[in-house]
Amino acid sequence: MTLLVWLALALAVAPARAQTSTTYANTTTGTISDTATPCTSPLVRSFTVAANAQVSDVNIGVQLTHTYRGDLRATLTSPSGTVVNLITNVGTSADNLNVLFDDSAPTNISTHTTNDTTTAAPPYQRTFQPEGSLAGFNGQGSAGTWQLSICDSLSGDSGAFARAHLYLTTVPLSPYADLSLSKSVSNAAPAFGANITYTLSVTNAGTSTLTANGVTVQDTLPAGFSFASASGFGSYNSATGVWSVGSIPPGTTRTLTIGGTVAATSGATVTNVAEVSASSAFDFDSTPGNGAAGEDDYASASFTVSGTRTAGTPPTLICSAGTTLHDWDTVSWSAGTTSGSAALTAIGNTGFNIAISGGAFLSNATYGGQSPTRQNVVNGGMTGQYSIFELVDFTSQAGTVTSTITLPTAVPGAQFRLFDIDYASGQFADRVTVTGTYNGAPVYPVLTNGVANYVVGNSAYGDVLSADTSADGTVVVTFSSPIDSIVIEYGSHALAPANPGQQGMAIHDISFCRPVANLLIAKASSVVSDPINGAANPKAIPGATVRYCLLVTNNGSATTTNIIVSDPLPATTTFVAGSLRSGTTCTGATTVEDDDAVGADESDPFGASRAGTTISAGAATLAPASAMAIVFDVTVN
Repeated sequence: MTLLVWLALALAVAPARAQTSTTYANTTTGTISDTATPCTSPLVRSFTVAANAQVSDVNIGVQLTHTYRGDLRATLTSPSGTVVNLITNVGTSADNLNVLFDDSAPTNISTHTTNDTTTAAPPYQRTFQPEGSLAGFNGQGSAGTWQLSICDSLSGDSGAFARAHLYLTTVPLSPYADLSLSKSVSNAAPAFGANITYTLSVTNAGTSTLTANGVTVQDTLPAGFSFASASGFGSYNSATGVWSVGSIPPGTTRTLTIGGTVAATSGATVTNVAEVSASSAFDFDSTPGNGAAGEDDYASASFTVSGTRTAGTPPTLICSAGTTLHDWDTVSWSAGTTSGSAALTAIGNTGFNIAISGGAFLSNATYGGQSPTRQNVVNGGMTGQYSIFELVDFTSQAGTVTSTITLPTAVPGAQFRLFDIDYASGQFADRVTVTGTYNGAPVYPVLTNGVANYVVGNSAYGDVLSADTSADGTVVVTFSSPIDSIVIEYGSHALAPANPGQQGMAIHDISFCRPVANLLIAKASSVVSDPINGAANPKAIPGATVRYCLLVTNNGSATTTNIIVSDPLPATTTFVAGSLRSGTTCTGATTVEDDDAVGADESDPFGASRAGTTISAGAATLAPASAMAIVFDVTVN
């Protein structure tokens, strides 16, 4: 009896939200023609929903006539911008479509290969699952315009739209916070080096029923903008791009101002995108962090750098141990070859690999024959200078040529030129992106523009035509920190036509800073135990055991050899026999070393020994960014 009473009370306190099912019809007929190929102008039919509620289920029925149904594609888009594929080229030569799309149907529309009737619906002749999932709309707000888009993706057949019915099942909105984000920039046409500010505002609508807690906004600052400061509500981390907003009550706006300088060259357009990335509260018209540009928690702002463009001045490459030049005048390269190597003084054998995607290398006698090839026609005004030329025919803007330079050891820096990064209207629009690596981590160079291109971050974009023998299209690449590989990706940017066709770029001589080793040694100690306290809060009293760690790190870019470290013990301590260990970190030094200087343990890969009151350790080699740790114990006398 008590249990039944408790259940009744629970139901009274938290009643189930009543579901409502509503049908919306669109019977405006229209032609589905293959002139819409390739679906850039589909037939669109809309359903206007006035009342706002939380969607719990969506079905849609579609009836149309069309020969060869396999030509058809159809999608449904919610007011929040979510798109679900209903049917994509299914049914091959079968005719017509008279289908209710329902996630709970037993089979998917992809199995439908028979003709449908033209009998007026509803009821619809058949029920199938859509190719996508209509459950993707669940939880969204219902109010606004829902759009059914239909197109003929292939030529030869056409048809006519008859009718469609949208079936929405909804429940009253959950308690919610309706967050929206706006973003603006103080100057839409700043000059290079100018100070500008971004202003972000996130608002919880006055009609919201909840305070949004734990709100964060992701605003990763773009290349072309150098961060200087942030002020306003909450805190901003320029490294992660996270604005920690915190709580936003209904009817409240939180604002952040980010200041910095323009780091892109004249003609560059820089876009900064921000989005609400976290919130404790349900939001019926947006989802934090989903990257949907159509939602109101997503905002962007752009500026285009003004001013008359001049060729930039590249940084001076400073090399403490001198440079080694990879000179294409003296290095052979057979026409059409996509890989090779060269022995570089003080560096070693360096590999070159060139790979193409989305296009083909061309052969042109003027430019040395089959590309990639060594030639001196495209020379950036440096008459007679040879370079590796990549002449390609890209079939789309996505095509790329990726040139990878792999070094046998890291170098402290490098500098080289890229020739002919330019633009020809209706023909091509060059883009080149350069990235280095050091022990697997990315390293970004400074790119210096020519008159025919502009720079944003580690990419240069051609927007003016440059002659083969002109320096206008030259981009200078400078690495001022250690690298062990260089990747040069050459392709197209947005100004290029859909089929860019023939275009080319050349990689000139590369100056490498010669590797330099830089060994650093650190010594640390910790008390392991003492005779009174044991291992719990031990003190360095007589009889205590103290553990020392010698850590040698190579912070340079050259591999060092025959490293020897010596450490005389203090007279007030006694070495603990058998305590020597080695490894690459103090905490990870677990490899047992015996106390003498002979045996296999001296090269596994580090060795350690004791002679009297002196501890010695060594390594045959220590590569860049590598470390040797030696750990041992002593007793305090």
